[in-house]
Amino acid sequence: MTDPETGRPVVAELGRPETAEETWARKDTARRARRQHQTAFNLVLALIASLGIVVFLVAVVARPDTTVDRDVDYRQVASQAAVPGVTLAVPDLPDSYASNRADYKDRGADGVDVWTVGLLTPDKQFIGLQQGIDANPTWVANQLDQHAATGSRTIDGTKWTVYDRRDEGKGAGNQAYSLVTTFGRNTIVLAGTADDRSFRTVAAAVTEQLG
Repeated sequence: MTDPETGRPVVAELGRPETAEETWARKDTARRARRQHQTAFNLVLALIASLGIVVFLVAVVARPDTTVDRDVDYRQVASQAAVPGVTLAVPDLPDSYASNRADYKDRGADGVDVWTVGLLTPDKQFIGLQQGIDANPTWVANQLDQHAATGSRTIDGTKWTVYDRRDEGKGAGNQAYSLVTTFGRNTIVLAGTADDRSFRTVAAAVTEQLG
């Protein structure tokens, strides 16, 4: 309702036309309410857009690492490498073990020729085998992220240096547990997330072949 003389809205609580200050305050309150509503609406739109981007990235861009489950015949790869004067480690393991990687690199890190095999254990854990040919201490230290040895153990007559980082949890990554030994020119590094039994199986198989 407006006052017929002033044309201003009548304040019901006061029974009189509102003053200029009251008119300004009322309009300012209304403006602020509209701005707050618009801000909240924009925030909702932004969240929806962000979720849409995340869904897109997961569905289209971020693809699983298919190398985890692929089956690689590391024995065949080793035979094709044909490295003169060197026997590449191809441990004879039970059929319940699988491999997802096998490759040979001339003059890899620190100038060392490296044979690498990725092994998957029966309980789907990982053991990486690296064979450094004429390896130097720097290469060995780099494979173990410069961590110090925590002990040693003997498996089938072969002494292995132990690097046990399992108490670090996920921080240790794929190097939760490592074993290192040398057979002549060959330095073997076994590192992964598997349990002691699986490491013992792989280490024994390597010893049987190279030892």
